[in-house]
Amino acid sequence: MTTPRLSALHVYPVKSLRAVGMQEAVVEPWGLAGDRRWMLVDAAADSALTQREQPRLALLAALPVGGGGLRLTGPGLPPLDVLPPTEGPLRTVRLFAGKVDVLSAGEEADAWFSGFLGMAARLVHLDDPAVRRPIDPQYALPGETVSLADGYPLLVTTAASLDALNALIAAGDRAQEGPLPMNRFRPNAVIEGTAPWAEDDWRRVRIGEVTFRVPKACSRCVVTTTDQDAGTRGKEPLRTLGRHRRIGSGLIFGQNLVPEHSGTLRVGDPLTMVK
Repeated sequence: MTTPRLSALHVYPVKSLRAVGMQEAVVEPWGLAGDRRWMLVDAAADSALTQREQPRLALLAALPVGGGGLRLTGPGLPPLDVLPPTEGPLRTVRLFAGKVDVLSAGEEADAWFSGFLGMAARLVHLDDPAVRRPIDPQYALPGETVSLADGYPLLVTTAASLDALNALIAAGDRAQEGPLPMNRFRPNAVIEGTAPWAEDDWRRVRIGEVTFRVPKACSRCVVTTTDQDAGTRGKEPLRTLGRHRRIGSGLIFGQNLVPEHSGTLRVGDPLTMVK
């Protein structure tokens, strides 16, 4: 039987913008280095702005540059380099049901995003992920924190489960929407060489040199219906997940991971179960 291995790695420097593929990435306690340390905020509501509200964010890219900064690009927009803010008052913004303290990136970045979206938006930065945002205490160990990701440091999916899901979509009445690419699910890590849905039974896993807890499955939202190349919505995969992958109150695809220690992940690393 094929040994499961890490086939792809992605970071999302700005929450809800395009993925950046990596061959290797450092695992920090709160997620992959450079992953979701930036976020957009609705300036009127001081709340997170994601593809849930603005699917066209999929058309924008943020590439890491030196010093922890970003190079922002998008259709019809001039490239813009942004450095992490080092001073200024902390701003408290809402991220889902919680709040987090962040630093504003500045007026130039705000204007860049606001012009594209046609609304007042701010770019903000998470300056200290070690203390700013604890993981949901129902699933966390003391002191565990997370970046600006939805809830957990990393998200892992498997190629075999995507193949199985696409087969279910093809057999349904919205077959024209498939097959879906993995980028719909915005994972950090993709594993190949497993059986379909094998990840449902994972509790602790080691990928290369790093061991992870698997606290809970990932319940999927409307972002998965967004074509990441066009920024438009469909019905899948939520329609098919609702019929075949409803577990409790969630529509499940993928698993959340919490690292037990730091290290480096590399494409090609084997995955093994840990007791």
